Amino acid sequence: MKSEPIILPASRMGQVEEYYFSRKLKEIASLRAEGKKVINLGIGSPDQAPDEEVIQTLIRESSKKEVHGYQSYLGLPELRQAFSMWYKKYFKVDLNPNTEILPLIGSKEGIMHISMTYLEPGDEVLVPNPGYPAYSAVAQLTGATLRYYALEESKNWQADLDLLAKTDLSKVKLMWLNYPNMPTGAPADKDYFTALIQFAKQYHILLVNDNPYTFVLNPEKHSLLSVPGAMDVALELNSLSKAHNLAGWRIGMLAGRADYLAEILRFKSNMDSGMFYGVQKAAITALELTDAWYENLNKVYLERRKVAEKVMDLLGCKYANNQVGMFLWAKIPDVFENAYQLADRLLYETNLFITPGGIFGSGGDQYLRISLCSPVTDFEEALERIHLSELKV
Repeated sequence: MKSEPIILPASRMGQVEEYYFSRKLKEIASLRAEGKKVINLGIGSPDQAPDEEVIQTLIRESSKKEVHGYQSYLGLPELRQAFSMWYKKYFKVDLNPNTEILPLIGSKEGIMHISMTYLEPGDEVLVPNPGYPAYSAVAQLTGATLRYYALEESKNWQADLDLLAKTDLSKVKLMWLNYPNMPTGAPADKDYFTALIQFAKQYHILLVNDNPYTFVLNPEKHSLLSVPGAMDVALELNSLSKAHNLAGWRIGMLAGRADYLAEILRFKSNMDSGMFYGVQKAAITALELTDAWYENLNKVYLERRKVAEKVMDLLGCKYANNQVGMFLWAKIPDVFENAYQLADRLLYETNLFITPGGIFGSGGDQYLRISLCSPVTDFEEALERIHLSELKV
């Protein structure tokens, strides 16, 4: 009989669970080991390759003998310049590459850095429901108090700022945003961004917009930092994971006013020793790709989106046609108690994994999310399996 461990984890780990997808991937691996041909339509990990020029840059730069040491915590000056030019070209935002851009080893680490820099016990943090689970998990690690704010389909998946203003916001220090939104696919809205900046200034709240989905099936590109006065109260995370098929390379960035970033760098510099030189040089190449790269990327995602809609139609799910990003978010039929029930039946009866919206919060309990990061043939096979099952509505 196995004994209990002698050393116990810190109390801060009490409310933090293993990431849902980490657990589910292990289950899928186990099912596949049993010989079941599970199709994974759940996780937003781009399955396409980066541009060949990006790969060749990595190979070329990595072959140099002098580039394998520790790198600057601030990243290469030319990488920060490339990020600055990228923001200027696509978002019409002027950022000083020397002080207002901080490269990250993936934007997910930025969630931790920002939270650990600004949150502590006694602070409150506003987290969207439904929303990316990392926002709440990291806040719990800081000891801050979570305050979920509802995103509802009837309000275009935007916070009711008037309702929030009627509550006590005196302890709220930070508010997480994610537009274009994941998981709902709601596009960014310039008027809503303007209202958010006014709200944050009035109540002295730091806004952080997590913005990795702008370039996927999204005709209008907006940055929270483009709103006048945003630099006083806002930060924005961005990433090359989705728009450039570089998820495993871990390349992200944080943009905002210099003094905010300087404080975050104080924390970050104790956590890592910079990003590999060759990856930084390849990131520069990716940021300099022409519009044709994004157009070709979106042709693939649009083709997949059309078949994913057929999957949702066959399941009797309803979805908005104006969604953007690399997912399809849909409300399940009333015959199912919640999306967990439908997702489990799909997995165990048809060997299809589709994400239940409840993992993003209670506001997603009645929704299902399909990732577009699989080839069309997988969606067509999914259609066939559902058609032969008892799950079609």
